[in-house]
Amino acid sequence: MSARAVRRAAVLGHPVAHSLSPLLHRAAYAALGLEGWEYGRHDVTEESLPGFVAALDETWAGLSLTMPLKQAVLPLLDSVDPLAEVVGAVNTLLLSARLRVGVNTDVHGVVAALREGLGSRPVRTAVVLGAGATAASSLAALAELGCTAPRVLVRSLARTGDLRSAAHRMGVTPSFERLDRAVERVATADAVVSTMPRYAADPIAQGLGDRVDGVLLDVVYDPRPTALSRAWAAACGTVVGGERMLLHQAAEQVRLMTGSDAPLAAMDGALEAELAARATA
Repeated sequence: MSARAVRRAAVLGHPVAHSLSPLLHRAAYAALGLEGWEYGRHDVTEESLPGFVAALDETWAGLSLTMPLKQAVLPLLDSVDPLAEVVGAVNTLLLSARLRVGVNTDVHGVVAALREGLGSRPVRTAVVLGAGATAASSLAALAELGCTAPRVLVRSLARTGDLRSAAHRMGVTPSFERLDRAVERVATADAVVSTMPRYAADPIAQGLGDRVDGVLLDVVYDPRPTALSRAWAAACGTVVGGERMLLHQAAEQVRLMTGSDAPLAAMDGALEAELAARATA
């Protein structure tokens, strides 16, 4: 394939207008000199996903998938990477020889983002807020960082079946509790990963005391900072914004889709410039 042959990729989700994925991938293509590569954004629901995937042709290199598609895509795939299969969530669809391959780069993103905040500190205790697909990836990431028995705090214990199954496949043993204990639990944890939707963690922020011990990764990056991130920083905790997870998982997607190592510095520079522009807008 010539350097100028069209290759397409895109982020899919609902809603998706806020996504910074196009910025990151386009910055990577520019730095790599991939002139024929395009990266778009499409608002796709669970109901419309099968039709979108069926229409993909040989010009497509892959898709980035955000909520609510990370589990809905599973029946549409020809094969699933072992990590994604264990986690039960796919955030990356690769097109290879007309095969649809599902991969999970969220685990890589969570690990890399938390390491930015942790430095050399170990993770002995951890809390995950939420029970969706990103929570499953967070359990795998925390296990990689050394914590195989985190607490998972959820609104409804009755809706944790998929996450419990994923944890069993991973060989991790989280405990599950209701969110009304969140303030007490997060305050002393080495690492906290909030996978809750925008504004859903605001009540926790309101109840947070004046001292926390660990690192918070809030995967929400719009709005930025979240109320939980602000309260965490005010309580002398270390905050890692959700855009850091996005950066690192996108870098892994770039590597998988293009076959080239991602130009992380270029992607990071584009991300910081965009966030600075938004902050002053």
